Amino acid sequence: MATSEIREKILNDVVFMGLRSALGIIFVLHGISKFDPGFAGALPNMGLPAEMQIPIALAELVPGILLIIGVLSRLSAALISIIMLGAIFMIKGASSITGKGGVELDLILLASALVIMIVGPGRIALAQGIKKIPRCLH
Repeated sequence: MATSEIREKILNDVVFMGLRSALGIIFVLHGISKFDPGFAGALPNMGLPAEMQIPIALAELVPGILLIIGVLSRLSAALISIIMLGAIFMIKGASSITGKGGVELDLILLASALVIMIVGPGRIALAQGIKKIPRCLH
């Protein structure tokens, strides 16, 4: 294998690690912020019961952590994709791409999650060291 091919493969893995980490950090921060009691008070205004606070917070926090460490990345990205579809269509109503109520950030997060779900975590992931995890769940 030529040196340029090796560098290209390493660069791809670093890019996937960066994408996973960035998406994971965003969702860890968003998940932690949803444990605030003020979020539970805002849920009825979004058409959701206040009891959904903890499940929503955990649905963002746990996949975020798993993406950062590179375990169950495809499953985590799939869950984040569902969350983002809910945010785009249920919460924001997909009324506008930009401006107030715009979904541009949500679309970028959805696209990033879909890339991870389809391509996988890359070789720089904890799942690569754990051989008992099925490849489809990496």
